[in-house]
Amino acid sequence: MVTGHERDMRRDFTVVVERDEDGYYIASVPALPGCHTQARSLDELMQRVQEAIAVCLEDDAASLRSLEFIGVQRVTVPA
Repeated sequence: MVTGHERDMRRDFTVVVERDEDGYYIASVPALPGCHTQARSLDELMQRVQEAIAVCLEDDAASLRSLEFIGVQRVTVPA
């Protein structure tokens, strides 16, 4: 059971997920510069990104940027 105090200590983060040419999923957290991880499956990626966020918050919570997620847009430019 989650107590009121534990609920207050939770934070939400936007996570950007991409897949590289080798099939690995890559997650990055824009609000935490340098916070990223990779995994073979999305389930494993979500577990790893939670761990990465926890480590980043322990290392330097002062650098946390407050960003509001607006959306994702694909842009095409001439090659």
